[in-house]
Amino acid sequence: MEFLLCDTPFGQMGLGQEEEALVRLYLPNTPMPRLISRETPLLKEAEEQLLAYCAGERKEFSLPFQFRGTEFQKDVWQCLMKIPYGTVCTYKEVAAAVGKPKAFQAVGAAIGKNPLPVFVPCHRVLGIDGSLTGYAGGLELKARLLNLEGIRYREQEKH
Repeated sequence: MEFLLCDTPFGQMGLGQEEEALVRLYLPNTPMPRLISRETPLLKEAEEQLLAYCAGERKEFSLPFQFRGTEFQKDVWQCLMKIPYGTVCTYKEVAAAVGKPKAFQAVGAAIGKNPLPVFVPCHRVLGIDGSLTGYAGGLELKARLLNLEGIRYREQEKH
């Protein structure tokens, strides 16, 4: 895997590339591989798009992704990519969208294994009551990403 560390307003993140596709985004405060950071054209483009998103200048990404997971996980991740910038939905709504309306816990598990958070916007998925729920980078980062997109969450709203 090719790997590039990048400094963002949210902290240091790591980008992972295999072949000609982005396969991984490591969020701040999550374990990163012990690889030498090395820029490739794809990783540089991914960094530029990520930084433009973090600056509020980009709402969508145009990068080649490669997903490794079960068919169900891939279906969930593809569904997440359809959630528009600045909007949220619930785990239950994602479950219905992938044709498994009672499988919202399985959807939560698939979202928890999302290898490309931010690019595949799992931060836009909330609990059924609108609460912030689990996020690999922590609930504070999830709230900050939602705030960036114009969805306001204050500290006391975090559960």
